[in-house]
Amino acid sequence: MNNKIKNVALIGYTAKGVVYAMTGILTFLTSISMGGQKAGKLSTINFLEEQSFGASIVIILGLGLLCYALWRLIQGIVDPEDIGAEPKNIAKRAGFTISGFIYAGLGLIAIFDGLDIGLFSGSDNSKSSFLSGTSGAIIFLVIGTGLGLKGVYQFVKAFKGEFLDKFQIDSLSSITKRKYIKRIGYAGLISRGIVTSIISYFFITAGKNLQGIRSQELKGTSEAFSFIQEQIYGKWLLGIVAIGLVCYGLFMFSTAAYRKYDD
Repeated sequence: MNNKIKNVALIGYTAKGVVYAMTGILTFLTSISMGGQKAGKLSTINFLEEQSFGASIVIILGLGLLCYALWRLIQGIVDPEDIGAEPKNIAKRAGFTISGFIYAGLGLIAIFDGLDIGLFSGSDNSKSSFLSGTSGAIIFLVIGTGLGLKGVYQFVKAFKGEFLDKFQIDSLSSITKRKYIKRIGYAGLISRGIVTSIISYFFITAGKNLQGIRSQELKGTSEAFSFIQEQIYGKWLLGIVAIGLVCYGLFMFSTAAYRKYDD
């Protein structure tokens, strides 16, 4: 594989790690009443923008996310690692492609925010009043089902340990390093699975309500954190999930450093 493509992937994984690590840290601080915020990806970008040199930070982060988007699109369309054209592999590549478009949008939002170009709103709470009736319900139900499958996939990856395949982890000389990558990978995927499954529930519920022609507000990561916090022992659960997302961010950093590519 071209080294330039590998470098694009490395930058992309690092940028994604920053977003998840910051999301987890801000949410954990909220769970222990030390400030912070129940932050989704857009809220995290807004938080970084408010810091010293924030505009420069989010522009750099946005460029990194565009690199991750490009890597996912290359994986899905060009297939440089020869994933294949079997039905399950086509579905996997389609997932990469969709992920690429999502992160491309997130990267552009970060860059526009950093340049102070008000083309996008920095809120996770986008209104969806334009969606109503049967068409809106179908869209929400499809998205919710897709997110539900993605959530299940995170749990399956953790259970099977498939996330370790690209590391060739047995070749790492340090046993401590192997254990570290495994543990943060498991914790991160499980936390992502929990949050994604809750967001799936929000979309499916919204889709059912729209069948009754009732306006709905899109709910995302921030609302998923609030949902967790409202449960029994919610503060503890929120803290655990937040730590898991920090672990996922660290896992992305490890991916950038140690991932092996099939040339």
